[in-house]
Parts: sequence; C-alpha cells; structure tokens
Amino acid sequence: MIKYTPQNQLSLEMFEHPFETHLDKENRWVKLAALVPWDELAAVYSRNLKDDSGRLTVDLRIVIAAIIIKHKLGLDDRGTILMIKENIYLQYFCGLKSFTTKEVFDSSLFVDIRKRLGGEEFDKFNKLVIDKSESIKPHQARIQRKSKPGDQDEDTTSNSNRGTLKVDATVADQEIKFPTDVNLLNTSRENLERIIDLLYIASSDGVKPRTYRRVARKGYLNFSKKKRKSNKVIRRGIKAQLQYVVRDLKITNQLLSKPGREELITKRDKELLQTIVKVYEQQEWMYDNKTHSCNQRIVNIFQPWVRPIVRGKDKNKTEFGAKINASEVNGFTRIDRFSWEAFNESTNLQDQVENFKTVYGCYPKVVLADKIYLTRENRKFLKEKGIEIYGKPLGRPPKIPTETPSQRYRKKKKAAQRNHIEGKFGQGKRGYGLNDIKARLPETSESWINAIIFVMNLTKLIQVAEKYPGFFVQFLKWFEIRFKTIVEIFSKQFLQSRPVLLVNLA
Repeated sequence: MIKYTPQNQLSLEMFEHPFETHLDKENRWVKLAALVPWDELAAVYSRNLKDDSGRLTVDLRIVIAAIIIKHKLGLDDRGTILMIKENIYLQYFCGLKSFTTKEVFDSSLFVDIRKRLGGEEFDKFNKLVIDKSESIKPHQARIQRKSKPGDQDEDTTSNSNRGTLKVDATVADQEIKFPTDVNLLNTSRENLERIIDLLYIASSDGVKPRTYRRVARKGYLNFSKKKRKSNKVIRRGIKAQLQYVVRDLKITNQLLSKPGREELITKRDKELLQTIVKVYEQQEWMYDNKTHSCNQRIVNIFQPWVRPIVRGKDKNKTEFGAKINASEVNGFTRIDRFSWEAFNESTNLQDQVENFKTVYGCYPKVVLADKIYLTRENRKFLKEKGIEIYGKPLGRPPKIPTETPSQRYRKKKKAAQRNHIEGKFGQGKRGYGLNDIKARLPETSESWINAIIFVMNLTKLIQVAEKYPGFFVQFLKWFEIRFKTIVEIFSKQFLQSRPVLLVNLA
C-alpha cells in the first residue's frame, strides 16, 4: 500500500519540532562531549597561540570540536561549518549554551588551524585520550599502573611487561592525478606558457615569443587518445614534450633576465618555475638513461614533496603520499614516524617500544610485527627487554620440530592478532578518508592525517566507555549521595536559623 501526502509546504512557524523538550541523552555527540578531555586538549592547542597580541581568538573548545566533527563525518571545511549551524547536537558538542543560526567561525580558519596543529600536538592529544581510557577501565584491565611512593627502581615487579604492541606501516594517499611522464611534462608546458603570457602582457614590448602551443597541444591529445601505447610511442611523446618544455624555459629565462621582470610574477609562480626546472632535469635524465626512476622524483608540480612509495600491493604497487609508521594498543593508534620519503620500517621498532613505555610506564609483554621488523638487531633488543615475539625464527628450520602441534596452533593464533592494526588502517581509509588527503601543503597534510587518527581514537574511547560503564555509574551515585547530603545539611541549618522568614514568605 502506497502512502503519499499531497505537497503543501508549511511555513517555518507552522512546522512542529521537539526542541522545546529535553534533548536525547543517548545521542552520540552528547556521550562524546562528556568523554573528551576538553581542558587538557585546549591547553595543548593554546601553546601555539600568542596571548599578548591580536584580537580575541575563537573559543578553543569550538575549534577542537570542529576538527572532530569534520573528520568524523567526512565533511569539507565549508560543509563542517554549515553542519554545525544546522544541528543542535553539534552545537551542544561545540560547547555553545544555546542554539544559534550564526556560523561559529569562517571556514577559511581551518587552514590556519591545520598549520598550528602538527604531529607533536596530535600525539599529545592521543596520549590524553589513552589516559582517559585507562582511567575508565577497571584496575585489572589497565596497562598503566600507578607506582607506589617507595618504588624508585624501574625494573621492579610492579613495572613488569604488560600489554601487546602491534606495529605496521602504510601510505596515506594524496589526492593528486595519477602521474605519467608525458602528462607531467604537458602540465609543466602549460604553466610555462601561462607565465610567458603574464610576462609579455605586463611588459608589452616587442614581438611575442613563439611557443608552438597549438602544435604541442595537438600532439599531446593524439598521444593521450591512444588506448595502447607501445614503448616506442611513449618515448616519442616524452621527447616531443621535452623539446617544448626546454623551449619555453629558455623564453622564460630571457624575459626574466630583463630588469624589473621578476616582480611581475607571484611567489607561487616562482616556486612553480623552480619545480618545473627540476622536473625537466629528472625527465631528461630518465629519457637518456632509459629508466623510469630517479632520486627524489617529482610526480606533481603543485605538490613536489609527494613521492612514489613502492608497496608491492596487488591493487596498487605504487602509492603516492606520506608514509606513516604506526603502533596500535588495545584499539588506540599512534603515529610514530611520518615521512614523505620512503623508509625502512624496521629502523623505528626500538623507538616504538620506548614510546610504549613512555605512555604506559612499562615495556610491552608481546610485540606483533611483520617479518620486515624482525631483524637480527631488533630481535636482540626485544630479548634484552624481555619482550616476546611470534615471528618465524631466523636460520634453517630444525629437522625435528621442537614444538607440539597445539603450541604451533596457539603461536599462529597469537600472531594473527597483528591483523588488528591492518583493520585500523582499513577503518581510516574506508571510513575517514585516510587514502584521500585533500590538503595542499605538507604541514596541513600532516595535520589532516593526524586528525584522522585522533578521531579514530575518540571513537574507540566511546566503545571503552560503553564496555566499562561502572566507572560512570559509580561516579553518578557518589555525586548523587554527596549532593543529597549537602542539600539536607543546608536545609536543616537554614530552617533552624531563619524560621520566621520562611513563614513570611509562605
């Protein structure tokens, strides 16, 4: 049976809404607002601000809440401000005292926020979230243990190894066009032609230099339309674009050599011109040596810091973005190393173990890592610290197995728990856009990636609070008992001291 109401749009004044009643206490934003350590987060953020100059800043609670909302809902900067403007629960989460139809701040402020918050600040955020989760758990489920006043030795039994550390690396893909040599040279040529036009129009002297842009554009389109490109066709296309680029570079240098011409182009175009020169040098070297790789290869002229990271995956053997080395403990993730260049993950394992001790006050009992982490040096370090590993031992396997089938099964099952950090990477990429970083600067991209990890940890914090509700229940009962006792004592004293006043008021 089909139900349809004939459309007769009501006015806003006639539209019924439930906002005159109390808001839902079970709303996810209400729960999260009670868990986030706002004061501690604001103290970390405020260290990058100046108190003695400038006008009054936006409330730090609103700034931090806006970052959480943006990455938790997967919105852009403008969409985040509009969503806060339209949603009463989000305004409550931001710390506003009443509903308003005004924007909390301009969306362009997000760029400055990302510049202020780097990897160190977000790592402190994550530590605060981890401390909050440890305080919620019962004592037997915690990794952090409060040391006794008389304990001074770090190697005592109270600081024995606890917890499981899982480590792995991934690439946070940058949102750039898939790079090819011909396409990269064609983009460089087009921007050189734009700079030449700016210099010629501003100076307007002599005959305009000939750049053959129509012929170059036609040749590029004929190349790009071919479905199957042989190596011979690709080399021919690269050679043609190299010739056009070197011609435009010579013309640009001639125009800039005249006095007062450098002031005619912006700082961004000057940086872009330097990048194009490096691209031409790299492409010419690869063409002459018949190779497709070189040191610090540029794959995008607008983001020259992005590098190709060879990962050997079935879907994408090469990824383009920042490589991060992360660690996971009980569902909480931290970034231990962030780099735009490719690196060997095994060189950071010892630092990750020391970072675990810094946060939790002890070394982990077990480290679950991929084969690349378990080098001879790392195995020796872990053995000295009394840390267990479940990787394949080095050397030739023994002829007679020393382990029973049940021991091998338990060892294999324990090693499979390393998949938890793989799941965290999948959660970040599929749910929070970790594989589609849209920031345009290296520092803002780093902030974007760290903000996603921070929001993922907040999501895990809600799950921990729901798993261990006894902490909040006991706190509410304690507060209710104390509040009733205070009210009773105050009312008795008030009745004994002012009985006549109460009669007159009645």
